[in-house]
Amino acid sequence: MLSVKHITKRYGTQSVLRGIALDVAQGEFISLLGPSGCGKTTLLRILCGIETPDSGSIHLRGQDITALEASQRRFGVVFQSYALFPNLSVAANVAYGLQGMKRAQQHSRALEMLDLVGLADQAHKYPSQLSGGQQQRVALARALAPQPPLLLLDEPLSALDAQVRVSLRGEIRRLQKQLGITTLMVTHDQDEALSMSDRVVVMHKGQIEQTGTPQQLYSRPASEFVAGFVGKMNLMPALVVGRNRARVGTQDLHCDIEAFKTGSPLLLGLRPEAIGLRPFVVDAEPGPSASLNSLRAEVLETVFLGPCTLLRLHCEALGGLIIEAELPSSDDATLPVWLQGQVLMELPAMSIRGLAQPLSTLRAA
Repeated sequence: MLSVKHITKRYGTQSVLRGIALDVAQGEFISLLGPSGCGKTTLLRILCGIETPDSGSIHLRGQDITALEASQRRFGVVFQSYALFPNLSVAANVAYGLQGMKRAQQHSRALEMLDLVGLADQAHKYPSQLSGGQQQRVALARALAPQPPLLLLDEPLSALDAQVRVSLRGEIRRLQKQLGITTLMVTHDQDEALSMSDRVVVMHKGQIEQTGTPQQLYSRPASEFVAGFVGKMNLMPALVVGRNRARVGTQDLHCDIEAFKTGSPLLLGLRPEAIGLRPFVVDAEPGPSASLNSLRAEVLETVFLGPCTLLRLHCEALGGLIIEAELPSSDDATLPVWLQGQVLMELPAMSIRGLAQPLSTLRAA
């Protein structure tokens, strides 16, 4: 439905976008995720026609629209700042983009869209009389009213309170599915991207670092950057010493590294919630279930986070690395007595991923 081909953009000597290529299917919800300055908003502005690329092209249903002005593309755009007209009523704001219709049709369509976002009873009010969440719903209704081929969302929830953001996430996704409208959203919030998107495009320094479903990005990040930006991940410099076996510090670990050759350096990644903990018994004989991935560690700190508790663990065998683990909170939110001092740390082999890209930490080592 939408094809972005090798888009580049520079401001003076600064390269903002470098060869961006992306295909979007009809009805997809795609998030452009990345930190400030990665180029995601510039890409969105190029898509809606506000900015012009230095090279590359944009095709909508096979038609080259690169040279078309924003008004000719007729995309729906929702900005972070709402951009509502303060002197117009809510209904008039929604009807503003419906030029060419008779006034009665405009009003009818505006009320239809306000009903869709749950604000039909607020049609007579002015933006200043609404909450931030309600204003953003009006902005969304206005963008959808002309039935655009593409909806572009530029950090639509970042100006809202946390509780309102969570509620509006589900509402935007429900509307997008109900209308079947192809949507691209810019966000720096990983929770928004993971919970709302069919696919997530992670951007870093003007390039696409990885594209995939939320599940793919979380379970199999392709680089150190993605591993650190999407969720939390323990990163461990290692050396491949055999088939699905790598050495970290002085310890060999079984891990999921089928594609890596023996003798090659790599970075291992392990999510905190995948780690198991059990009591450490001094002088106990190793049981039949003992493995390379069962290691002694010292609990340095525990941090209560509500649904879970974060533990920071020092493991001498892993070269003195600090490993973070997360345990679900108990009904009374207390920790077992044995979770202090020495514990046994279980690192599940199938949860330890090898990150494919060359890493600065390994080159430095």
